[in-house]
Amino acid sequence: MSVTADSAKSDGTKPKLDQSAQSLADIDLFNGLPADRIKAIEDEAEWQSYAKGDTIVEQNSTSANLMLVAAGAVRIVNYSPTGREVAYASFSAGDYIGEIAALDGQPRTAHVVALKPSVIAKLCPDSFRDLLMEFPQMSIKVAQRLATIVRAADERILDLSTLSAYERVYRELLSLKREDPVILGRYLIHPIPTQAQMAASASTTRETVARVLSQLARDGVVEKRDKTIYIRELEALEVLARSASARAFGFADPD
Repeated sequence: MSVTADSAKSDGTKPKLDQSAQSLADIDLFNGLPADRIKAIEDEAEWQSYAKGDTIVEQNSTSANLMLVAAGAVRIVNYSPTGREVAYASFSAGDYIGEIAALDGQPRTAHVVALKPSVIAKLCPDSFRDLLMEFPQMSIKVAQRLATIVRAADERILDLSTLSAYERVYRELLSLKREDPVILGRYLIHPIPTQAQMAASASTTRETVARVLSQLARDGVVEKRDKTIYIRELEALEVLARSASARAFGFADPD
């Protein structure tokens, strides 16, 4: 098993590789594979640990390894010419990323950043392709994943083409909501993502997110307390999230 820890902490030291995290048994892509085959993949992989905020892969990198998230969480991001962060997706332990470059050998299309201390197992493209040939069920999973990526890209293009910045933030808030475990029928967002994280997911600015939250709070649609946003008027937020509804309610779009 190849073991490295190549990401330096802020004090100049390197994060230690968590030996207990050097397992690929929980990687969804490998469900159904024989245990001895998964062990062989573990031994072949190059293992690296990353501290929160570390860049795992840079855009345009020619590295084509498949990356298996054994522990932690990562985010795929890009940056506009003005430096605005645009978040594509986040992945946690059990997920895999980088399959497109591993298949076509082209440079990476985005950056991959660690959201928390993470352990990544990297598998070379040839080994990944051999596995796809050896296990057809893996090939189907990867094909389904690629189809999901295409659909998500289509939806994002449509949103950017037809929705205002405010409407995209409303939709982001709705995507983050979950049922209140204490009060039946009430919804909340906990823990609250940073405004920068919400802005990246909604493809807008942090200032726009702040204005949306302030406006919604003044109108009684949401209430922020400590690390939680309580959605007081779910139906109103849903109406605002519909295309063109924000303008009908008198919300000016700053972008």
